[in-house]
Amino acid sequence: MDEATFWACVQNDVKPDRGVPELPSEALPADLVFMLISRVGLDEMTVAAMSKDEAIVRLQKYWIDGT
Repeated sequence: MDEATFWACVQNDVKPDRGVPELPSEALPADLVFMLISRVGLDEMTVAAMSKDEAIVRLQKYWIDGT
């Protein structure tokens, strides 16, 4: 960390980049992924391609009509 980054953190509460990747805002919760794979029977690639809204709708469909 350089001096400017240090002082920006101390004086302005600007957190330095620590190399930790940020999760996408639309990341699927792990329990939703688990349910889609283990209960609904979808494969990982199909689930990975879904948006959060699509995944929720698909799980609701499973709960409503079992498919």
